[in-house]
Amino acid sequence: MTLRPAAPDTGILFERTDLSNGARLFPARYDYVADTFLCTTLKNASGATLSTVEHVMAALSGCGIDNALVEVSGPELPIMDGSAEAFVFLIECAGIVECAAPRRAVRVLREVEVVDGDKRATLRPSRLRSIACEIVYDNARISRQRAGFVMTSETFKDEVASARTFGLMEEVDGLRANGLALGGSLDNAVVVNGDKVMNEGGLRFHNEFARHKVLDAVGDLALAGAPIIGAFEGYCSGHALNVRLLKALFENDEAWCWDSGAATATWPELPLAATA
Repeated sequence: MTLRPAAPDTGILFERTDLSNGARLFPARYDYVADTFLCTTLKNASGATLSTVEHVMAALSGCGIDNALVEVSGPELPIMDGSAEAFVFLIECAGIVECAAPRRAVRVLREVEVVDGDKRATLRPSRLRSIACEIVYDNARISRQRAGFVMTSETFKDEVASARTFGLMEEVDGLRANGLALGGSLDNAVVVNGDKVMNEGGLRFHNEFARHKVLDAVGDLALAGAPIIGAFEGYCSGHALNVRLLKALFENDEAWCWDSGAATATWPELPLAATA
């Protein structure tokens, strides 16, 4: 995978270099999402797919990157250690250039919510960009966790980017039996077996599981095509509800508007929200 600069108003664009020219490009937008099982997968007009875009999207969004070309030589983005930390490192090493063009954001004007059983995802009006996620697992080690932040570049880098994806051992066995997650290991995910974390060194945060859900939400919401000024709240939500929420937002013209002036006004360093 290679990250390259892009001109203003390009947005985030993925390119599969292993495909012919007519099938290579994937705009990073919610309306190109074709699947949300285990990860977020894009599908372009030619029918080609590109999966696991959420962690790279989270890194780009968390670092305040509006325009970039992401080249990848296969059908899936590299998982690395299951977090966005390596991608943030690459972005910081390369450096960020401020464009002359004004930054455009999506401002939430009315509450929008999607529900699936006892799961839900909500966007509410707010002058800040905040993301909070609560999870409930029938597992003694994970149990109920919550993480919430006012999202700035520093907050994302320090509090969210290194939170790893996770799974239960019994789920991993079932996925592999069906030919899925074959590349998964303790090097790229946190694996919980009963009440024990199997990874050497344990967890990076006491609520790393909930923080990774925040990371996923940052990446999925970045598929709006612009930063969202509003408050996101997820309860047992995942990629499917996150993408459904974006669709519900943009289907309601009274729930959002483009905002250029406030997009930069809300970007300076802001205090960290309470984190449980």
